[in-house]
Amino acid sequence: MQRYAMVTRLLPERRDEYLRLHAAVWPSVERMLLDANIHNFSIFLHDDLLFGYYEYTGQDHAADQARIAADPQTRRWWTLTDPCQQALDGTDSARRWAPMAEIWHLAG
Repeated sequence: MQRYAMVTRLLPERRDEYLRLHAAVWPSVERMLLDANIHNFSIFLHDDLLFGYYEYTGQDHAADQARIAADPQTRRWWTLTDPCQQALDGTDSARRWAPMAEIWHLAG
């Protein structure tokens, strides 16, 4: 299992919309994530920062990410959620969520 974390900015004027969408994530989007070996996916909010975390149990993360990106329902979901987010300064705007490096982990 591999852990992944990422961060992006939530646009304050889209906060309510983003929270409403995530209060009822489409089952097809959730199923796609599970089918792509993603588990324990959480998104946390602090002020205007979104922090995402998930665990990956597959063998080819890049291929599974490509499957997710090709899924029509997920792409439709992103047309609603992407406008609510803004890439952090210094982050490629095409890559809205900036990956985070794990610097410590307590197993147990």
